[in-house]
Amino acid sequence: MTAPRFWKQATRELAAADPVLRKLITSSKGLALRSRGDAFNTLARSIVGQQISVKAAQSVWNKLVAAVPEMHPEIVRGHDADALRACGLSRGKVLYLHDLAHHFAEGKLSVERWEHMSNDELITELTQVRGIGRWTAEMFLIFYMMRPDVLPLDDLGLQNAVSRLYYKGKPLTRKQLIRFAKRWEPWRSVATWYMWRSLDPVPVEY
Repeated sequence: MTAPRFWKQATRELAAADPVLRKLITSSKGLALRSRGDAFNTLARSIVGQQISVKAAQSVWNKLVAAVPEMHPEIVRGHDADALRACGLSRGKVLYLHDLAHHFAEGKLSVERWEHMSNDELITELTQVRGIGRWTAEMFLIFYMMRPDVLPLDDLGLQNAVSRLYYKGKPLTRKQLIRFAKRWEPWRSVATWYMWRSLDPVPVEY
């Protein structure tokens, strides 16, 4: 797993501009965003992790990997739904994984064009898959595509961290969060990653 090329520059500029981030960057020295380098697995992990804790998501993923011979689209698409549910997946998430596998296996996603697509274009394409909403697509942009300036407005961890660290626990509206995060441009993905570290020092990896 490799860290993005822009990481050092981003952390240097964020630390200079934001005292709160400077402390987080210093305390998280040696840690960085990492990509597993597999698009299908990244999206599958994101689906598994929807609306459950990081610990619970890892437990389900471990069972899934043990149950499926290989986390490959063709294999997952043909895997028995009941066997997938036995791993701890809801009926909905089984449908989502099968649809994701179908899209990959049938070439319905423009994988070869992703590098040349804007964030919004890629989000539009990914959200054609059942179970992939904007948040899941944004996690893909951050963890697989490693886009440096993604702001996942619907992420509860980001919302809670900004509220606690900058607003004395007062909740923010979406508009307030957008305005606030302008100070982090063009490194909002990196700043978000450090907001997550303020809540859990162990990095999440999709």
